[in-house]
Amino acid sequence: MKMNITWTGQMSFSGSAPSGHEIKMDAATDIGGQNSGPRPTELLLHAVAGCTGIDIISILQKMRLNPSSFRIEIDGTRAEEHPKRFTNIHILYALEGELPEEKVVRAITLSKDKYCSVSHSLNADISVSYSINGTIGSQLIQ
Repeated sequence: MKMNITWTGQMSFSGSAPSGHEIKMDAATDIGGQNSGPRPTELLLHAVAGCTGIDIISILQKMRLNPSSFRIEIDGTRAEEHPKRFTNIHILYALEGELPEEKVVRAITLSKDKYCSVSHSLNADISVSYSINGTIGSQLIQ
């Protein structure tokens, strides 16, 4: 995968993904940006959530299960010292619908342990939890 990202002035960068979509990034105004786009670190957390979300939906659909809704909350903790990498990331998957818990756990586990290339590219401890129809999951996913 190859992309070209171009500096567009001050702290702003723009590029096109191989899929043809434009991606714009910028910094906060207090460090010279114009706040005209998300920060690269915000995009990184979005990428982790999106990657695992796509995996989980795909796996559930192969199991002939279709959530009526699916929301992901992701929380990243960064180191105090530079390079201020993400040291811990927690993901909460909130699903609604007629979904057997063991199959939801299986889908999450497969994404976490095998399929999500984004999370496997990071040097962070990643923990996950889930809820089905508002009930916090009873199975521990490590």
